[in-house]
Amino acid sequence: MPTIEDVARLAKVSTSTVSYALSGKRPISPATRRRIEAAVAELGYRPHAGAKALASARSEVIGLMMPMRVGVDVAVIMQFAGGVVLRAREHSHDVLLLTQDDLDGLERVTDGSMVDALVIMDVEADDARVPVLRRSKQPAVLIGLPRLTAGLACVDLDFEASGQLAAVELARLGHRDIALVGAPPEVLERHTSYADRVVRGFLGAAAQEGVAAQAVTCPVDPDGVDAVVDRLLDRTPGPTGLFVHNERALPQVLHRLRERGRAVPGDLSVIALCPESTAHAQQVPLTSIDLPAERIGSLAVDMVMARLRDASVPAETRLLTPTMTSRASTGAPPAR
Repeated sequence: MPTIEDVARLAKVSTSTVSYALSGKRPISPATRRRIEAAVAELGYRPHAGAKALASARSEVIGLMMPMRVGVDVAVIMQFAGGVVLRAREHSHDVLLLTQDDLDGLERVTDGSMVDALVIMDVEADDARVPVLRRSKQPAVLIGLPRLTAGLACVDLDFEASGQLAAVELARLGHRDIALVGAPPEVLERHTSYADRVVRGFLGAAAQEGVAAQAVTCPVDPDGVDAVVDRLLDRTPGPTGLFVHNERALPQVLHRLRERGRAVPGDLSVIALCPESTAHAQQVPLTSIDLPAERIGSLAVDMVMARLRDASVPAETRLLTPTMTSRASTGAPPAR
């Protein structure tokens, strides 16, 4: 029996375009509509009556819970949101954005029929939302890893491996004293999953490499960033390699190094964990581990839609392998 995917393949369009053409929910160009109608006629495609009934009972909305907590980088999380929205549209779904850090709001959504599925961001190690999600009738995917993942669908960058990768690269270049300039204090105090994992990976790999290492939290205001950088530089002998995992603080970190007369990479090598566009935007193009935010958001939607279509699809955890691109900000340490 032909499927909507067969029609899309023959008409050389996406499945969502076929869905729009058949439902009339969105305008389709006459030429595209003719190709779809021809493919339907050639294949003898008929929408399954049960599937149509099921679809009509759905809201065709995905809930994206993106709490605007203190310390979050709005520019970066909006890249995640962009990936969710664009992919949801391809699946013929809209997105309901939930920005409150509010369990009552989540329970209202899961108890009702406002959304077909949920994508959850800013996941903490012991996330209070997890019990609500476990009893929810809607499938959910978490962007992040709680401490206990059994029965939960999760997707994220492998942040622990990212920390390991940065420490190993600095050790390979010959640095014997390195530091992680990490997330804001409030993010780590909440035990936000990604921040904890970066610290664990960085310090663990440094210890295995026999390299002296420390991890420091870093606020995002200029005075706070300057104070953190000054403490690192004033320590004897002081680090020759920095790994910065704080996109909002990153420009000020580099600015303070210049103010203190430290050349990058002549005096200090710098690696950043950030979107590629952020690495390119600095005065010195940074060696970086890419944060593929849009891709992760897109994968979260694919995973939750697969579980929405078929309840037997098992929950799984997908961690994307980090990739590093070497640029102008890293090199051998200065002679001491």
